[in-house]
Amino acid sequence: MSEIPAKATESEDPSGGARSQAVQTAVPGDAMWQSSPPGSIYDYIRVASFSISSGGVVEQWSLRAEQLFGIPAERAVGMDPIEAFIDPDLRERGQRKMAEILDGREWTGVVPFRMPDLPDGARGEEGLAEVYVMPTRTAEGDKAAVCIVVDVRTLRSIETDLAASQAIFGQSPFGFLLIDIDLRVRRANMRFASIFGGTPDDHRGKGVHDYLPRAEAERVSATLRRVLETGDSITDMHVTGFVPGSEERRHWSVNLYRVHSGSGRPIGIAWLGTDITARRAAAREAAAARRNLALLNEAGARIGNSLDLETTARELLDVVVPGFCDLATVDLYQGLLAGDETPPGLADGSAALRRVAFASAVSGAPFDGDGDPVAVGAVHHFPFNSPCADALRTARPQRVPAEDGGLVQSMLVVPMVAHDTVVGLAQFARTKGSEPFGDRDRDLAVELAARAAVCIDNARLYRREHERALILQRSLLPPGDPEASGLDIACRYLPGNAATEVGGDWFDVIELPGHRTALVVGDVMGRGLRAAVAMGELRTAVRTLALLDLEPAEVLSALDEIARGLGTPGGVQQATRAARQPRDADLSEVYLATCVYAVYDSVTRRCTFANAGHLPPVLVEPGEAALMLDVPPGMPLGVGGEPFEEVEVELPEGALLALYTDGLVESRDHPLDEGLQAFVGALTDPSRPLEDVCDHVLNTLDTHHGEDDIALLMARVQGLPADSVGDWTLPREPRSVGRAREYARAQLLSWDMEPLVDTTELLVSELVTNALRYGEGEIRLRLLLDRTLVCEVWDSGLVQPRRRRARDTDEGGRGLQLVGLLSAAWGSRRTPRGKTVWFELPLPGGENSLTDPAEALLSLF
Repeated sequence: MSEIPAKATESEDPSGGARSQAVQTAVPGDAMWQSSPPGSIYDYIRVASFSISSGGVVEQWSLRAEQLFGIPAERAVGMDPIEAFIDPDLRERGQRKMAEILDGREWTGVVPFRMPDLPDGARGEEGLAEVYVMPTRTAEGDKAAVCIVVDVRTLRSIETDLAASQAIFGQSPFGFLLIDIDLRVRRANMRFASIFGGTPDDHRGKGVHDYLPRAEAERVSATLRRVLETGDSITDMHVTGFVPGSEERRHWSVNLYRVHSGSGRPIGIAWLGTDITARRAAAREAAAARRNLALLNEAGARIGNSLDLETTARELLDVVVPGFCDLATVDLYQGLLAGDETPPGLADGSAALRRVAFASAVSGAPFDGDGDPVAVGAVHHFPFNSPCADALRTARPQRVPAEDGGLVQSMLVVPMVAHDTVVGLAQFARTKGSEPFGDRDRDLAVELAARAAVCIDNARLYRREHERALILQRSLLPPGDPEASGLDIACRYLPGNAATEVGGDWFDVIELPGHRTALVVGDVMGRGLRAAVAMGELRTAVRTLALLDLEPAEVLSALDEIARGLGTPGGVQQATRAARQPRDADLSEVYLATCVYAVYDSVTRRCTFANAGHLPPVLVEPGEAALMLDVPPGMPLGVGGEPFEEVEVELPEGALLALYTDGLVESRDHPLDEGLQAFVGALTDPSRPLEDVCDHVLNTLDTHHGEDDIALLMARVQGLPADSVGDWTLPREPRSVGRAREYARAQLLSWDMEPLVDTTELLVSELVTNALRYGEGEIRLRLLLDRTLVCEVWDSGLVQPRRRRARDTDEGGRGLQLVGLLSAAWGSRRTPRGKTVWFELPLPGGENSLTDPAEALLSLF
């Protein structure tokens, strides 16, 4: 006799057929039918049935009996159950009970049993079964029995599992739900009820729409259906909603998994949820802190990489947009941008500002701020009562309320403060849809603005120092492009220290009387401002000594004395006395310099050199290779005790002369000899324009080492043409005065300089007369025409003319006064054989006009 099947019933399936499909997949063939949920007890316990014939042997053997005892029906039918399953010690008692049962008595009890031995001889398993025996009769009227067997071990395991499940479900600190296949709450634990109110039984039959907002409930319902259909578990699904009696948004982490019956049929979903609202808030705080820290690190790496004010402002906006805000601007005080030390109006925020940067993460969105939009580069003022002006006055950040209907939802106005000084204003805005600015955002904005302000202030200070250094350097070098008679000049200066832009190298081009030119290149040992100050003093001394028209060796000797006195408070004399006394040298007060001084005469094209420990000049003659001139190197300036030698060299027409400092040819990577050879090799085409030659030299050599200053002075020889020179020798006699006037008139007329004839005749007459009266030897008259007209009168006398003011009653003594009134310049100089008195007149049509001789004569009286 087999089991009596339960009657199959139909029920509605709200899960869209998922339950029916799951049930069908769980049925093994046609062995049995299943009832509607929650299912049968037989899904969980091991129950079997068989029938016993009147002969006490197995007559029918069910499929569940096969599963419980592990014996197929063909083997079990005909077996004596007492002999097959009961232990030999209990068989006698079992036979008595069997006889009673076949005699028509029911019996219920717990019986230990043992499986029959296996065919391989292995002993069968032992078990404990609860047996319910019901007497029956066969069709023939014979007595028989039906036995219902339940595995007691399975029952006890189920009891244990139920107790454990109840303990876990009821005592869990998490919200626990059992949701059926209709997506309704079948069971809830106390923790869930304590959060959503009521008792656990009050939540039976409710769905997710009863607890969550509509959109969230739809999402969760779809997830529940997917879990029910696929059986895939969901871990850490975040659900957002509200609890009764509170408007605070809560967050839960939910784990979902499908629950099955004992036969494997899905019966619902287990919901295990924990409140993570505090954890989410802490995570947001930690994420915000990490984001802010990353933003600060990025700001430290990207802001201040340049020393330009506007570039630094743009770097700030590159950092904050879009990582911190959607719109941002930076305004700086116009006075600071213009270089003013203390811009007006800083106290009340009324000073003019210039918008130097704007950035937007929203395409085409203007930044309104206070008032109308301001274009980048525009100068503007903030209204006095505006939040921006208040932030500038108080140096404190301000929150600006959003305007109705505008794009901006939240805005911060942050003053840019560096070293207790407000340098500008930064505005940060977030558009609608973004999170409004909070206190943490305000503190971050203040920190970002402060970092940018310090960089901007540093850039301002650097620009100020840079401009001062450039002014200092320009004041220590020849202004503009130097000009010289008979020379084409080009020069370059590169400071070795990019921070100060000044150093100890210098060059100079000094015009001397008689269309002569002094070329000077020097190098004070050391770098920076200290070397620049010493260089400035030496350069001034060189120009002063050059105006005395001394020989090159004499100039260097005097300059050596001056250099030795630079480091001594008492000057040259004190330095000389100290030099005679043995003492430890204070190197910080020693000024040493090298210098080469050359005087070029454009009439003779001869150049006289004197060298004080400097590198030799380089000469490139037309069609020849460059060579270094053999000029004896004397001791550096400041050492003293050694005379300087002179070397005179005749320079051919078109020759190229180069004077330079050691920074051009020497560095750590290139020794001096190698650098000199490279420099000589770079001067291969002297016929090119001098500016191009200079650029070629600097581009060819290693000039970016930054170890020392570089000065380069190049001159191309262009001698004075012979037809621009008038030279006469006059005997020492009174007639020479008239003859000198005739020579001068004739020469000027041949040069088409008729406007200069009268003045020149008058001044030539005065100088020749003085040479006759106070000079010695024969007289030489020379006229030179170049950019100006120069007249020179030579004689062998050593007494220099001295200008004095004649009294009203004096009949003479006004000649040199007249020369000074009518000429652009005049003077005298010593020569190896006497002296030369000269005067200079501007050419007609030039910037300087001639003085009327009549007015000059009348001014003498």
